[in-house]
Amino acid sequence: MPDPQDMTVVTPGDLAVELRDAEGAIRAEYVDKVVEAIYASDAATLRDLVGDLHQADSGDLIEALDPEDRPRLVTLMGADFDFTALTEVDDAVREEILDELPTETVAEGVRELDTDDALRILEDLPKDEQDEILDQLPASERVVLERGLDYPEASAGRRMQDEVIAVPPAWTVGHAIDYLRETAELPERFYELYVVDSDRKLLGAVALDKLLRTNRPVPVADLMEEDLRRVHATDDQEEVARMFERYNLVAAPVVDDNERLVGTITFDDIVDVIEEEAEEDIKALGGVAREEELSDTVWTIARGRFNWLLVNLGTAFLASSVLGLFEGELQKMVALAVLAPIVASQGGNAATQTMTVAVRAIATRELGNANAGRVIMRELLVGLLNGLAFAVLTGLAAYVWFKVPDLGIVIGLAMLCNLVAAALGGILIPLVLERLRADPAVSSGVFVTTVTDVVGFFSFLGIATLWFGLK
Repeated sequence: MPDPQDMTVVTPGDLAVELRDAEGAIRAEYVDKVVEAIYASDAATLRDLVGDLHQADSGDLIEALDPEDRPRLVTLMGADFDFTALTEVDDAVREEILDELPTETVAEGVRELDTDDALRILEDLPKDEQDEILDQLPASERVVLERGLDYPEASAGRRMQDEVIAVPPAWTVGHAIDYLRETAELPERFYELYVVDSDRKLLGAVALDKLLRTNRPVPVADLMEEDLRRVHATDDQEEVARMFERYNLVAAPVVDDNERLVGTITFDDIVDVIEEEAEEDIKALGGVAREEELSDTVWTIARGRFNWLLVNLGTAFLASSVLGLFEGELQKMVALAVLAPIVASQGGNAATQTMTVAVRAIATRELGNANAGRVIMRELLVGLLNGLAFAVLTGLAAYVWFKVPDLGIVIGLAMLCNLVAAALGGILIPLVLERLRADPAVSSGVFVTTVTDVVGFFSFLGIATLWFGLK
C-alpha cells in the first residue's frame, strides 16, 4: 500500500503537487494551488486537485483554507464534494461552512452519507435548520435520521450505522451468500451478519469469515453466536468504547429497549470516540473547556478559559497568605524566601503526576472501590520514596548554596512532607470529586495545586520557625 504522505495530485497541466510534507502536514504549495483554483472559479482544476482525496485529507485541506474560501470550495466542487470530509474538521469550522451553504446543497450532501456521518453533521445545527434539511429528504431517509437525532448526545444511537445485514434463522449459508451477491443496497463495509426473528429481535450473529468457510446447506442458525456483546442505543459512547477495548471487538449490534436490531457500531466509529474522549480529558486537566477547538475565535477561547483562571487566582492568594503568617522569619532570613517556592513547585509537579494517572484510571474504570485502598497506599509509598530522595538532594543543594547546614535539614524535611502530601492529594482529591459526582478531570488540578502550595509553604516555613527558634 502506498504511503499517504507520498500521495500526489496531478493538475490538468501535468504539474504534480505533493499533498503532504515529510511530517505529514498539508503543503503550503498545494493549498496555494487550491486557492488559485477557487479564486479563478476553475471547477475542473479543483476537481483534479481535490476530487480523489480521502475524506481525512480533504478535512485537513479545509482547515488549512481561510474561512471565506471553505464554502466556496464546497460549492465549486458540486456533486464531487464528499460531505464526509466535514466530519473530519473542528465543530466550529463545520458550523461556519454549513451556515454559508444553501440548504439544498447540504441536504443533497447528507443523502450520500452513512447514518452516523449524517447525524454528525446535523446534530450541531439549530433545530429549525435541521428540520429544513430533513424536509428535503425522502421520507424513508428522513425517518432514520430523525430517530437518530432523538437519541441522547454522545450515545451509541448517534454513532451507529442503521445499514445492517439481517437474515432469518431458517436461511442456509448458501441462501445468505446468494443474498449478499445479488443485493445492490448493502453496507459499504461489514464484518458480520445478524440473525433476527420475525419481529426483528436479535438472536445472534455470524462472522463473515465463518460464513464463507461453511458449506452451503448448513443453516445459519447453527453458526450464529448467541451470547454476543450487544449495545443498547442509549448507552454512553464512552462505555461502548471501553467494551470494544476490553473484548477486542470489531463490530457490535445495536438494539433498542425491546432488543430489536436497529443498527451496528464498528471499530472505526470507536476510534473516533476514544480520540475525542482522550482529547477532552487532556483539555479538562489543563482547565480548558472540553468544547474548545483550535479554530475558535480569540474571544471564545478567552471566555472559556477565564473561569478556571479566576478560581486559580483565588487559590493562589490563599497559598500566598501562608507566606504572610511567617513574614517575620522571611525578613530575618532571605534564604527562606528564595527556597520556599522550590518546595511548593516540586510538590505541585509530583501531585500532577499522581493526579494525571488517577484521573485517567477513573475515566477508564480501572480505579474504583475494589482497588482504591491498594492504589492509595502505592502512591503514598511512591511519595515517601521520592520525598526521601529529593530531601537529600535539596538539602545538599541548599547547604552548598547558602553554607547553612541547618537550612539543608529544614528544606529536606519540608520536601519530604510536601511530596507525601502531593501523593495523597493527587490520588484522594480525584476520588473524592468522583464520589461527589464532579468531573475530576476538570476540578482536580486547581485543588491539588492549592494543597501542595499551602502544605509546601507551611511545612517549610513552619519547620524553619520551630528549628531556628529552638536553636
